[in-house]
Amino acid sequence: MTTFIDLSHTIEDGMITYNGLPAPIICDWLTFDDSHKVYGEGTEFTMQTIELHSNTGTYIDTPRHRYRDGHDLCGLSLDRISSVPAICIDASRSGRSINASLFGGLDLSGKAVLVRTGWDQHWRTDQYFEGHPYLTEGAAIHLRGQNVALVGIDSFNIDDTSGGTRPVHSVLLDADIPIVEHMTNLSALPHAGFLFSAVPPKISGMGTFPVRAHAIIDS
Repeated sequence: MTTFIDLSHTIEDGMITYNGLPAPIICDWLTFDDSHKVYGEGTEFTMQTIELHSNTGTYIDTPRHRYRDGHDLCGLSLDRISSVPAICIDASRSGRSINASLFGGLDLSGKAVLVRTGWDQHWRTDQYFEGHPYLTEGAAIHLRGQNVALVGIDSFNIDDTSGGTRPVHSVLLDADIPIVEHMTNLSALPHAGFLFSAVPPKISGMGTFPVRAHAIIDS
């Protein structure tokens, strides 16, 4: 039996993911009623348009997000973002600053490492934007040294945003390790023994974009 677990937030019209960034605008381009003027009797369609900032909902960061010469969404290797052996690390009792010790003694090579902080409980509230948990630069260096495939987190940002630097983004994306932020429902995952996927569209020139992140568990 195969179980699929959705780990993505729903993107809705007017939704704020990150203070200061525009909300998505979703509307009909063609309504069912208007389509009657185009199609034969009994046949109707609807189509929508969306104006979307790339950092909306649950999204993936590629090296292009941080580095001018980094690859964009088109350069993502599917073996890093689709059906990747994964591990979920419980950081809910680690405080705001999550350091390398949380990952000590674990075989993380080639795995998607998902960090559960529980911060997703504040999604769509003012608290979500303040005092979020994050990884330290030392944690990022450790994960890079473990040759992980990807790092995900259910928090507002994988970095501390109180200053102007983003060391975790810098370390991981420089090593071609994608980052998935604003995840949710990680509490539904086991510690290990599942696959993880977070595949964005293949769009040239973009460094970030929403994904339908999910886990696959065979039992």
